[in-house]
Amino acid sequence: MKKILKKILGAGEANEISRENWLEASLKKIPAGTKILDAGAGSCRYKKFCGHLEYTSQDFGGYDGKGDGQGLQTIEWSEPVDITCDIVKIPVEDSAFGAVMCVEVFEHIPSPIEAIKEFARILQTNGTLVLSAPFCSGTHFAPFHFYSGFNHYFHEKHLVENGFEILAILPNGNYFDYLIQEISRLPYMSKRYTAKSFRPFAYLLSFLLVLCLKMISKQDKGSSEFMNFGYHVIAKKIS
Repeated sequence: MKKILKKILGAGEANEISRENWLEASLKKIPAGTKILDAGAGSCRYKKFCGHLEYTSQDFGGYDGKGDGQGLQTIEWSEPVDITCDIVKIPVEDSAFGAVMCVEVFEHIPSPIEAIKEFARILQTNGTLVLSAPFCSGTHFAPFHFYSGFNHYFHEKHLVENGFEILAILPNGNYFDYLIQEISRLPYMSKRYTAKSFRPFAYLLSFLLVLCLKMISKQDKGSSEFMNFGYHVIAKKIS
């Protein structure tokens, strides 16, 4: 029974799984030997997809895996990076890279539009930007969490205005998938933020709701326009 419950409530992991599948497939399309910058690399968890590329990592280096203890944090944050600096002022020459990837970073940057401008500067003409950012996110890696998310209108406006052509912009999941993710957190959230007496009820409620929402999600007809995990973007620098 415990295995069944874990499998059902593990449905909230779809966000990360689908993003990694998309990222791996997208990076494979970049020609071998291309210089790529992993901007906001953190623990360099996506370096594993860059074996055919000349990989360089960058991060601001101010997060230690514990943060201020609020919201969701992580204890795995020990991988060193190649360049420690502000993401909006990277100490490399213009057109230094043929590709830049920036995965789930924008919500942690005080000035994400300035980061887009910096990516345009350091990318070669026809270089590739591989970008993902959440549509809606709870507090995590605090105190370095400045935005709850970005709609596709954000990407369409600011990428185009800064010399990019958007080749693909795809929603990750839909409204019902997003609810599944958050309801799957209910046992953890109740354990952390509510009285002990509520926890068994929270586990049962989340189990039942996730079962129902999984069935509803299979019948989805475009709810991603209202809410989803985030957007996956491929863009090319054209000017």
